[in-house]
Amino acid sequence: MDDPEHRASVLAELNKALSKDRTRMTVSGFSQLGLVEMTRKRTRDSLAHQLCEPCPTCQARGNVRTARTLCYEILREILRESRQFNPKEFRILASQAIVDLFLEEESAHLAMLGDFIGKPISLEVESQYSQEQYDIVLV
Repeated sequence: MDDPEHRASVLAELNKALSKDRTRMTVSGFSQLGLVEMTRKRTRDSLAHQLCEPCPTCQARGNVRTARTLCYEILREILRESRQFNPKEFRILASQAIVDLFLEEESAHLAMLGDFIGKPISLEVESQYSQEQYDIVLV
């Protein structure tokens, strides 16, 4: 796109489309490679900030995944394994925090997955496990 009029019309259409977005943006024009350069203000927390929490072991120098994030990871893994294997039952070995969340807030999701795969899913607390440790045992 070498014609300056074409570039100007592309930028005008882009600015017109971006005017509907309430987030602050700056369109800098075309780069030497022919790409439109623009910046957009971040309006949400980063994904790592949403899915992790400060590590209790190292006094928050690192992050660990939240219990809810791990619950959804476990549910996805059970679904994957149910497609590969045909056990009688799935047993989740996890920390107390994970088991508590499955029994309280995520009980409906756990029950729906059990109905969907047609196998029972049991929970067992493993006191030696940290929050991020879990095992799925095929019985």
